[in-house]
Amino acid sequence: MLDIMESLRFGTTSQKVLLLLLAGAALIIANSPNRQRRILRVAGREWRSLKRRELYRSIERLYESKLVFYKEQKDGSIIIELNRNGKKAALTYKIDEMSIPKPARWDGKWRIVLFDIPESIKNLRNTLRTKLRQLGLLELQKSVFIHPYECRDEIDFVIELYNARKFVRFVEATGLDNELHFKHKFKLL
Repeated sequence: MLDIMESLRFGTTSQKVLLLLLAGAALIIANSPNRQRRILRVAGREWRSLKRRELYRSIERLYESKLVFYKEQKDGSIIIELNRNGKKAALTYKIDEMSIPKPARWDGKWRIVLFDIPESIKNLRNTLRTKLRQLGLLELQKSVFIHPYECRDEIDFVIELYNARKFVRFVEATGLDNELHFKHKFKLL
């Protein structure tokens, strides 16, 4: 898969198309109205920014690269869907831009990401550690990271991309024994 990704070079419009198609899939599985509204708001803004000519060229290029496929409906409309490689490509493009939004006020909860990844796939463990640090999580222990703000969607995104779901757990806590230390680190005081 990585070889396929490295050989494909897409412009901004193609990347946006992949991400918009992925947003459609995310909308289906979003389990709360707030998440659905957030997805629709971002997707709508991106959709309006696309130029039609570039959009059609990008869709054609994605089809030729076999990242999407068309389904023609009986009424003549066409549905464009991401295939498995297309989903991986969309996730790969998005991971570089990802950040955890900082709300105006902290809700007093700690988000804790725990993982236990076997030594046989330590590259996955190291990659996951690196990405969690890039997102701003701090190490509580070797395989335990912490963050004060809502980040479940971002963590789910990362573990899906790296196919690490069975190794990772997500916990919300209302207190820590060394909370003062982390409040200071995250500038919550």
